Amino acid sequence: MRLEYPAKVLLAWGEAISGHAGLRDWLLHNGYPELGVFCHALRLQQDARDWLVAQGHPHLMAVIHATEGNKQALAWLDQQGLGALKQLALCGDGDEDAQRWLVDHGHRELAVIGHRIFKVKRQIDEDNSDYHRYSGLNG
Repeated sequence: MRLEYPAKVLLAWGEAISGHAGLRDWLLHNGYPELGVFCHALRLQQDARDWLVAQGHPHLMAVIHATEGNKQALAWLDQQGLGALKQLALCGDGDEDAQRWLVDHGHRELAVIGHRIFKVKRQIDEDNSDYHRYSGLNG
């Protein structure tokens, strides 16, 4: 379970989360597959979610579950001593205090990533609630 990443990798991860496929693929093929797969898992791809757990990255899957409101995942991150990832998850769920905590504790990159996770989640929610996207309802 890797917890430390160079700043440039965290920046690439943030861009990949926002949809930059080239950087996502770079992560996948240059020693950071868990961060590339995270991007797919965040977008509700079950095989990616299964891969994260099977390949020893339950902490990343817990971040995703916690951003989706799963209190057990949030508690698990806390119990594992993963306070920065807990704050990342809270930030990804829109908690501004968590974003401030990340910045105040020297995790500026994670604060940016949390905000990007929040934006992706918001877009997923909007897409899932847009009745025009459902076949049969638009004409």
